[in-house]
Amino acid sequence: MAVVQAYILIQTEVGRAALAAATIAEISGVASSEEVSGPYDVIVRVEATDAGHLNNDVVPQIQKVDGITRTLTCPVVNAAH
Repeated sequence: MAVVQAYILIQTEVGRAALAAATIAEISGVASSEEVSGPYDVIVRVEATDAGHLNNDVVPQIQKVDGITRTLTCPVVNAAH
């Protein structure tokens, strides 16, 4: 069971958001990946076993996706149930 959740806000090159969101959705640990409007182009929700797994495995795989120019990782500190 995942113990660390985070939202990753992503900016992409113009016209690359849909493909980036679809590619990211296939990465292990990604719970959802959606193209959005606003200052960011894609918002991703990830789940990891711990902070190390999040920072060393999941986030770097997302950052390698072609067309991504910037990411901002926002760990969830208190999930509402």
